[in-house]
This record gives sequence, structure tokens and C-alpha cells, in this order.
Amino acid sequence: MTTAAEISWDDLKAMILGLAEQSKETDRRMQETDRRMQETDRRIRALERQLGRLGNRLGQFVQDMVEPAVVRLFQEQGIPVHRVMPNVRARDDAGQTVMEIDLLVINGDHAIAVECKSRLTTDDVDEHLERLSRFKAAFPEYADKLLHGAVAAMGAPDEVVRYAEKQGLYVLVQADDDVVVRNQPGFTPRTW
Repeated sequence: MTTAAEISWDDLKAMILGLAEQSKETDRRMQETDRRMQETDRRIRALERQLGRLGNRLGQFVQDMVEPAVVRLFQEQGIPVHRVMPNVRARDDAGQTVMEIDLLVINGDHAIAVECKSRLTTDDVDEHLERLSRFKAAFPEYADKLLHGAVAAMGAPDEVVRYAEKQGLYVLVQADDDVVVRNQPGFTPRTW
């Protein structure tokens, strides 16, 4: 083992220069890692934007598929349909959207707010339930209507269908080239 007294100035100088070079190399590698991380972050953000646009297109596809079917489906449920309005928005005084309903089905006494998803989840159901609880405040012109809720999807696992039904929502799901009501016979919708 070498003691401090045995190290020459030249050796010490060489060690310091070696450490300085190692430090420069470490800094260079860290900068390269930072650059790669920034590039990865940029790519992830771009992918998220693309997935968001794709999700919006799938949601619009479901909405376009469900819109013509809701008249027949709700008439079969004993609710005559007078109007179906897509993308109904409520705005605050500043013009900011406070609520959007994918499809609003109206007749004389009823309003049905339909949320359309490509693949229905329990989180989607919970979000729509929360939306329904605020609906009449956001849309006071429909305050006198019996408000019901519905969720529509290209696909929905059975447990999610049962969960939505248990919460009092109509469940509309694609079946082959058609849209069907997946609620059990005798289902009674919740009224808000």
C-alpha cells in the first residue's frame, strides 16, 4: 500500500488529471443520457397525442354507430324518441365547456344522456354517473325531464355490463352489425 508520503507530485498530478478526464467522461455520458431521455419523452408525448386522436375517432365511430340505433332501441324500451342530438355541450359564462354529452335523446318527458366508448370500463361508468349527477345544473332547460343514463360501446366485459346495469344505466353494445340493449329483462332505469 502506498502512503501519502510515498506519492510523488507527478503521480498526484497524473491521478488528478485522470480523475478530471473521468469526470469529463461522466459528464458527457450524463448529457447523452439526458438527451436520450428528452428524445424518449418527446416520442412518448407524440404517441400519446396519436393515441388520443385514435381514441377520439373510435369514440366518434361508436357514436355514429349508436346514433341511428337509439331511436329503435329506446322505442323498444317504451320511450318514444323525438330528437337525438350529438355532442351537446354546456358552457360556463367564460365560454369554457363544463359538460359534454355524446348523445342526448329527448322526448316529451324523458332525456337520456348517452356516453359512447370504444371499450367500456367501470371507470367510464363511474365518470358518467358523476356527469349525470351534474346534468340538470349544466342543462337547466332539461330540469323538468326524467333523466336517464346510458352507456354505449363496441365492447364491454360482462362484469362491466352488470355493474352499469346495477347503477341504473342502459347498456348498449355492438353485436355483429347491430347495436343491442344488454340489460336484463325487467330492467328499471335509474332516474336523476
